[in-house]
Amino acid sequence: MLYADGWEEVLGYPDAEINMLAIVNMSAPEHALFSHEVNDKALKFILTKTENLEKYSFMIEVKKLHKNGTPVPFVARVGVFSSEGGHITAIIGRFQVNRSIVFGKVMRYAAYGPEKTEFEEELNKTLFYKMAISLKEKEALALVAKGYSFKEIAHMLGVSQSAIEKRIIPLYKRFDVKSLTHLVSFAYDNYILP
Repeated sequence: MLYADGWEEVLGYPDAEINMLAIVNMSAPEHALFSHEVNDKALKFILTKTENLEKYSFMIEVKKLHKNGTPVPFVARVGVFSSEGGHITAIIGRFQVNRSIVFGKVMRYAAYGPEKTEFEEELNKTLFYKMAISLKEKEALALVAKGYSFKEIAHMLGVSQSAIEKRIIPLYKRFDVKSLTHLVSFAYDNYILP
């Protein structure tokens, strides 16, 4: 069963027409593959867990298309609504229009839950060759852009310097940049950083 409310005023589709396939197919073409892969990999990861299931969720910023074809920027958060005996019984998705989102080439996502680091690393494996950035990567990159060293950032975030390096260094290859300065410039040009 799917409960839908308010879709007509936001995207032009009557609530009675809303189902999972419709929600997925409303993604703008340039966001569709990314959206599908994040949903697929995140749900597969959550299905491997048996405890604290209601604490797991993930977020993506995605462009949906109104029935009339105009783009609508959304923040979507999907998570476990209920579970029984270590098995998921219901999933919940919350979608919020956020007109302040400016989309560049890079998609943004985040993972939440008791094993957040493992969850995000699993998503990163899948999305490594995609133009995507996690919330943790973006947080570290914002501090790099402010001029902090990896060591200073590690201290500020309460993690090791190697954890910061693991967040920043892979971005060079992912975004095809050659230096830290180029990476920061790329981040501003693609609305990753304000």
